Amino acid sequence: MDYEAVIGMEVHAQLLTESKMFCRCSADYATAEPNTHVCPVCLGMPGVLPVINQKAVEYTVMTALALNCQIPEFSKFDRKNYFYPDLPKGYQISQYDLPLSRDGWLDIEDDGEAKRIGIERVHLEEDTAKLFHLGGHSLVDFNRSGVPLMEVVSRPDIRTPEEARQYLTKLRNIVRYLGVNSGNMEEGAMRCEANISLRPRGRSELGTKVEVKNLNSFHSVKLALEYEIERQAEVLEAGGRIEQVTMGWDEARGVTVVQRSKEHAHDYRYFPEPDLPPLVLSREWVEGIKARLPELPDARRTRFMEQHGLSSYDAEVLTAEKPVADYFESCVRAYPDAKTVANWITGELFRLLKAADAGIEAVKIAPDALAELLTLVEKDTISISIAKDVFAEMFETGRSAAQIVEEKRLAQISDVEELSRIVEQVIAENPGPVAEYLTGKEPVLRFLVGQVMKATHGKANPQLVNELLQEKLKS
Repeated sequence: MDYEAVIGMEVHAQLLTESKMFCRCSADYATAEPNTHVCPVCLGMPGVLPVINQKAVEYTVMTALALNCQIPEFSKFDRKNYFYPDLPKGYQISQYDLPLSRDGWLDIEDDGEAKRIGIERVHLEEDTAKLFHLGGHSLVDFNRSGVPLMEVVSRPDIRTPEEARQYLTKLRNIVRYLGVNSGNMEEGAMRCEANISLRPRGRSELGTKVEVKNLNSFHSVKLALEYEIERQAEVLEAGGRIEQVTMGWDEARGVTVVQRSKEHAHDYRYFPEPDLPPLVLSREWVEGIKARLPELPDARRTRFMEQHGLSSYDAEVLTAEKPVADYFESCVRAYPDAKTVANWITGELFRLLKAADAGIEAVKIAPDALAELLTLVEKDTISISIAKDVFAEMFETGRSAAQIVEEKRLAQISDVEELSRIVEQVIAENPGPVAEYLTGKEPVLRFLVGQVMKATHGKANPQLVNELLQEKLKS
């Protein structure tokens, strides 16, 4: 039987606040010594009182607005009760029935057409501590306990692993543009879980869903969903029944494995957090946050196409990361030929960044410096091939194009008399190719151009060389 997958995503994103969710401890848990950024509140000591981090609330509302969510005036925090060694209180402060936002959407591309994925809610909670399993022992670091954690829950509108990958990629781009999350899945700053079920294609009822955890990259998400779709289809084809369980993705073996039976909401015994007041968000406060939202990836991509005449592909690549888009626009202000700038950034610059395993933040070439290099090419002072070599040295050293060109005497030869002598010499040294050209084999001209470039160590003006060769050969 032909089955259709029904997929929903739950994404947890650590918010980039300076302090934790309910106390003043530093939220920078990654670089600190274990159990040094702690206090009685985040250690869950008896008698302590939490205090809400306003910046975390702002960041969550910002994200919700960017995802087209509704922001209710009234929301509250709840206790989610469960007992794990990484949860010192025995409960997690989260949100249940009255979250900070609900009913949003995010558009992705499916075969060139926009597809809308519904957002059920964006809510706020606290992170747990971190466990380290060493041999037969387990250690716990409470530095992460209490770090603000935003959860984005999609509706089950995703149908394929590729759609899931696109959804996560776009969501990560948005939180990075907003500056509320680093988007780093490998370090656990952004973690996702997938809920997946199968149903016969064409049916509307939902099947039994399985939750898949331990997804540490977009590639892992795609592989895990592909495997789980195949596993569930085999069970159903054999007449079996899907159990509602939580599965973990085993990256090394490429399989999902059962972790535990799936909990239901009532298993967590939610009830309103008695130590925190309800939140009342005024319309003026929410509108103020909405007015401060930056230009988001979709809007920026559209503007790049309309304002700079870029293709959809170039605009998509350049707006995927905010620092790249910012760098591109700074370069265009220095050198207005946007298409040429886009070609150099997506071509040479991206190639060098990939080879160096570095991000755009590491680039030593200032926008004005790139403009200087492109101006040298435009004025035929240097050729494109030499410009690429100069660009590579600029990338490595941060020196200006003019300095490198002058020091290495790389300026292009455009002197007609000098080039004429070299062209005549090349014609005299290659009677065979010359004879072929004169019999109508025009592609041979490229060989002769190459010989002139070789004789000048790549410094000759190729357009002028072409003209001189054709003129000399005709005569």
